[in-house]
Amino acid sequence: MRVRRRRSQYIFAPEKQGVSGRSVLLWTSVFLLLAAATVFTVNFVMDHQVVFHKQTVTVQNLPDELENWTILHFSDLHGRELGEDQAAIRAAIKDQAYSSVVFTGDMIGEDGDLQPFLDLVALLPEKTPKLYVPGDSDPEMLDAAAHGSLSVYADWAVRLQDAGVTLLDEPICFTRGKSSIWFIPEYLYSLDLDSMEDAYQRQLEQLSGSVILTPDQAAQKRVCQHHLARIERIRTVKKSLTEKDIQIALTHTPVTRDYVTTMLSWRDKSEIFSLRHVSLVLAGHYCAGQWRLPGLGALYVPDYGFFPDDSLITGLSYIAGIPQYISPGLGASDYYAWQPGRVFNSPTVTMIALTSRIQ
Repeated sequence: MRVRRRRSQYIFAPEKQGVSGRSVLLWTSVFLLLAAATVFTVNFVMDHQVVFHKQTVTVQNLPDELENWTILHFSDLHGRELGEDQAAIRAAIKDQAYSSVVFTGDMIGEDGDLQPFLDLVALLPEKTPKLYVPGDSDPEMLDAAAHGSLSVYADWAVRLQDAGVTLLDEPICFTRGKSSIWFIPEYLYSLDLDSMEDAYQRQLEQLSGSVILTPDQAAQKRVCQHHLARIERIRTVKKSLTEKDIQIALTHTPVTRDYVTTMLSWRDKSEIFSLRHVSLVLAGHYCAGQWRLPGLGALYVPDYGFFPDDSLITGLSYIAGIPQYISPGLGASDYYAWQPGRVFNSPTVTMIALTSRIQ
């Protein structure tokens, strides 16, 4: 008699399948958590350790006396403290020697906090020239309203001057031997001095017509006089520049190819005070894209879209033969509306060395 085989009650094994599924889910969750923790840790370390980058720039006809003139370049601090009293920046620039220091804007906190910037300045040698041009998120340097002093500069700007920083609103020259190197706000190359002078002269005449000035009107008058005197100094510089002088242009927002092409096309080729004779443009603004993906570069930059070429936003590039170095910056900008903080993007300070040698 054949015994009929009993069908296994475990043929579908629901309990075993459930245990296996939970195990896969558990190990997947553990893996994702470990991966996220690793990414977070790596990014945290990168974001709190300042990188010191050396960049050599070849300048044609650089005088021998200016060979290896070095520029320590900071940008886009955005009021950030990188360690106590900027300890991470101190560690990055320790034992470095440099000829000059430039700050290309957006150094002050969104709430107007100047202290992190002052803490950075305190790290630098007192006698080394320190030059600052404002960024689009920095407060206005000039104050045309009555304030705490008779200076035309805002109170925060006066504090910065007292710390030894030059507010660069006109060309400034440094000499080594018989050779001169000029640091010039880039916007001056496109500024119509005559129109600007006429506007301030008319405003000054209106204010001078009043017998008694209010405190605000008196402040406005001082600002007009400041601008008119500054225009005359700029005119004097334009006449005194020679082809042997080195011109370094400082700007917060990098110059573009279209802008440079337009400037070169309508400027007189014989004019020395011109972008045509600029040896280097130093800029900031983009914070190297803020969020970067390893091997791919910047994720998104509002001006350029997704995955823009790095030459547009960071590092050394050439526009119509003019070298431009864009600082990767130190902080994070609200220019990136949905990209807070820096991701895989180390804060960076750059030391640029000028040389006549072909690299």
